[in-house]
Amino acid sequence: MNASSGIWPVRLPRSITSALLLCLGWLAMPLPAAEEVPGLSTTLTAVDPVEAPDFTLSDMDETAHTLSDLRGNYVLVNFWATWCPPCRKEMPSLESLYQQYRERSFRVLAVNQWENPDHVFSYMGELDVFPSFPILFDPKSEVSERYGVRGLPTSFIIDPQGRIIYRAIGGREFNHPDVTTLIESLLKKEL
Repeated sequence: MNASSGIWPVRLPRSITSALLLCLGWLAMPLPAAEEVPGLSTTLTAVDPVEAPDFTLSDMDETAHTLSDLRGNYVLVNFWATWCPPCRKEMPSLESLYQQYRERSFRVLAVNQWENPDHVFSYMGELDVFPSFPILFDPKSEVSERYGVRGLPTSFIIDPQGRIIYRAIGGREFNHPDVTTLIESLLKKEL
């Protein structure tokens, strides 16, 4: 304990510190309406394939989901939070993408940061479409730290061998032809 202040010195992981600073910045500004959020991008960046860190996280019903159980599929892992305007804006297009490809070898996992299931469930009720893909909870942001997430939203596409092959930092219009063309080309490689 610091004798002069009576406060324990606390050292937070960099991802939590970055997220807290981002949150404080958002809190300092009036929250924009969804239509005032800057437009979403339609591109994903190819990266040199690297093994995706495995994880097991629970959904709202406390059902555990393990990434490695989805081997043999392409998996889009989306890190997000309800307080993040671009995250809120991209959620309907993420559901649209999931609906379009869920019968094929394509899965979506949305990993919520720091929030509790009751809060997220309430937020989901505000959406026009309730997401049908798994919403998972990373309450201490441990998984996002292993993925090197520095801002929300951040998404990764993982190939059937369990390697990260694409990354998107910032909001995306996931049902845009640029994205669906990419998904189609990936799925055709597997035929």
